[in-house]
Amino acid sequence: MTDDLFPPTLPIMETMARTGDGRSWLAALPALVDELRRRWSLELGAPFHGGTCSWVAPARLPDGGAAVFKVSWPHREAAGEAEALRRWDGRGAVQVYRHDRDRYALLLELCEPGGPLRAAGHIAAEERLLIGAEVLGELWSASPPAETGLERLDAVTAEWADLAGERMDRLRPGFDPGLVAHGVRLLRELPGTAARQVVLHGDFNPGNVLAARRRPWLAIDAKPMVGDPAYDPWPLVEQIDDPFRHPVPRPVLAARCALVAGALGEDARRLQAWAVARGVEMALWMAEHDVPGAGLAMARVRVFAGLAGL
Repeated sequence: MTDDLFPPTLPIMETMARTGDGRSWLAALPALVDELRRRWSLELGAPFHGGTCSWVAPARLPDGGAAVFKVSWPHREAAGEAEALRRWDGRGAVQVYRHDRDRYALLLELCEPGGPLRAAGHIAAEERLLIGAEVLGELWSASPPAETGLERLDAVTAEWADLAGERMDRLRPGFDPGLVAHGVRLLRELPGTAARQVVLHGDFNPGNVLAARRRPWLAIDAKPMVGDPAYDPWPLVEQIDDPFRHPVPRPVLAARCALVAGALGEDARRLQAWAVARGVEMALWMAEHDVPGAGLAMARVRVFAGLAGL
């Protein structure tokens, strides 16, 4: 590996080195990148410092145009990214120029100046929430295909519910069992009560919405599924800044859920219920992987549960 394209400080170098499969993929990555670079006639720049399961770098096209070259570790969440981007066709998300399905490689539109919505501190949090909601609305406007390679939300969350229950029983992390039971139940029940189905982004946090030229803001790094639109907004609401730094976070979260739900034509309580479901799953995943802050994550879930009337 050369230090210019594969510096050891890249986050992916640490995360992928934790498993045997990850180490094997890292060992093959330089040759894979070089093969695709030659096939697509790219000039590559130094990789972006970010991402824990994909290698991403700016690229110069043969005609002099700019792009982003992305190679992901093969995993289920990355499998549908190209399909979703084609379905969105530049509406709310970056465009896809080239795709190698077998190698999990994408050549994508470059966002310039590229700053994330999360870091746009010169814009009030409420306005940034509305910006995010507008981008989400564009993504949801794409009709889900009858036949697609995209995963179904209900199938995914049913698996999560099983895992969450098993982890709770095995790890005994000290979480409120009633709150966990609510989250598990919601993971199973919410997808089946949705009024409509859309192509979901799947990881719509404000770090995945970038400033661009073709459109003011575009989404990147989708982990798409087909299902209930109310699934998507939770990371936007909780991460546009840290609402839990407010002395009393509950009214702040209530106002933000109402604002985003109103802009998207969704029910605020449904957004909050999904926050509980996803928060419980995340907290138990953190406990399983010894990630600090699992207890804090569950405390935040409790706030959303109160808002949702659970």
